[in-house]
Amino acid sequence: MIQITDEYMNDMLKTTRPYTVVILRATTKRNEPGADQIVWEHGRRNFVLRRDGRLCIVCPATDEGNVSGLYIFNTDVDETRKIMDEDPAVRSGIFRYDIHSVRSFPGDSLAK
Repeated sequence: MIQITDEYMNDMLKTTRPYTVVILRATTKRNEPGADQIVWEHGRRNFVLRRDGRLCIVCPATDEGNVSGLYIFNTDVDETRKIMDEDPAVRSGIFRYDIHSVRSFPGDSLAK
């Protein structure tokens, strides 16, 4: 196993930058008639945000828990909150969200 020195860690930590994580949660309105169409438009909006470079990672949850998804935004907390507040599924009360300011390494990605 390769040894990671304190010097290496300190150098790498200097390269991190801020991101914003959003944890999306479904409300009881998720099961109401018409919710699927609103969630579909929510997904369409996610594609626009990805294309524009503001939404780096989209992870819809696939289990039966109360978390519906996880996002990593390339925007600050205030801008992310504005983006989420304009989301059609959030506006309609189907989803609610929590925002967290985080740091990570630019260029990291999901495994292929």
